Amino acid sequence: MKKSVIAAAVVGALMMVSGAQAESAPQGYQLQQVLIMSRHNLRAPLANNGSVLEQSTPNQWPEWDVPGGQLTTKGGVLEVYMGHYMREWLAEQGMVTTGECPAADTVYAYANSLQRTVATAQFFITGAFPGCDVPVHHQEAMGTMDPTFNPVITDKSEAFSQAAVKAMADERQKMKLDDSYKLLEQIVDYQNSPSCKEKKECSLTEGKDTFSAPFEKEPGVSGPLKVGNSLVDAFTLQYYEGFPEDQVAWGQIKTAQQWRVLSELKNGYQDSLFTSPEVARNVAAPLVRYIDKALVTDVAKAPKVTVLVGHDSNIASLLMALDFNPYQLHDQYERTPIGGKIVFPRWHDAAANRELMKIEYVYQSTEQLRNADALTLKSPPQRVTLSLKGCPVDANGFCPIDKFNAVLNDAAK
Repeated sequence: MKKSVIAAAVVGALMMVSGAQAESAPQGYQLQQVLIMSRHNLRAPLANNGSVLEQSTPNQWPEWDVPGGQLTTKGGVLEVYMGHYMREWLAEQGMVTTGECPAADTVYAYANSLQRTVATAQFFITGAFPGCDVPVHHQEAMGTMDPTFNPVITDKSEAFSQAAVKAMADERQKMKLDDSYKLLEQIVDYQNSPSCKEKKECSLTEGKDTFSAPFEKEPGVSGPLKVGNSLVDAFTLQYYEGFPEDQVAWGQIKTAQQWRVLSELKNGYQDSLFTSPEVARNVAAPLVRYIDKALVTDVAKAPKVTVLVGHDSNIASLLMALDFNPYQLHDQYERTPIGGKIVFPRWHDAAANRELMKIEYVYQSTEQLRNADALTLKSPPQRVTLSLKGCPVDANGFCPIDKFNAVLNDAAK
């Protein structure tokens, strides 16, 4: 693997006040190990002025300062803030010492080998350990998907492909998206789009979705769900990036309710493709095995902090593969927010001499992203405790490590 270390140019973004208390663990609990599974931070739209966006509206799309799919400058700043906050929290728990670099091999960062994931990891490390020589590991060939993070179908049987397609279609059938499509059609003026005028495709509500699950390819869909996801994704990223409100969706989104209705398309796209049990367990298997190995190894020999950076598809499929209970993220429209992190902290309860796991979703709210709010213990990101069906939690959100390991081991088979 190649090692990359970001220059210290963004260290100036770290000059923030610290010192408040983070969420405290019960008396006698000691944090031993943390694994952070992160989605990359703010990027330009994947279909930046591309065919899907251009074909869906007669309107002109705003220009971005980076190519489609790449991490933006603001995305880097947001990730520095998140890294800074996580460092403060780790220091509060005695895992690191403020003002000192971590000892060699105690922090391990590993990212998918795309620009937005590697850069996110670099900015996070800079925020967490400014001026320290902590490398980010990734495949040598940038621009190619690392097998650990590549959410592709690994079963080549025709029977599995058919079952996967049916499972995705069944997930889609559970959703009521007509109101979302109608609102989206109004916003983009779909009746006057090239898709309508040139291809005679004039209604998203009447279009049909076609799912696919080819061997060694990502689960896919063609039809209105893909179009809707691309459009809402572009609007969401415009809002996060801080475009003037009259430029975000051409000023057509004016209420929180409109955002909620539109976001059902983006969440529905992800749910259809990556959260049916059949598909999730298959595409998440390499990542689950990696996490299983990282967390079940001898704590004394393992890195204290492991940071993994991938994609929303990784998080969505991971949560389903491990059979998490349904969750609700407050102050966010996305189910797997930009820059959001599933945090797996392993704790030791000295009084009872037992090991515990408390899993949390740590993420920036919609407004924290748009406003580029600095994150500290006094002004933290959002934190939501998650729970596994196979590992019931106590009143404080902790579950026994042996039950957690059993869930992880079973999913890694």
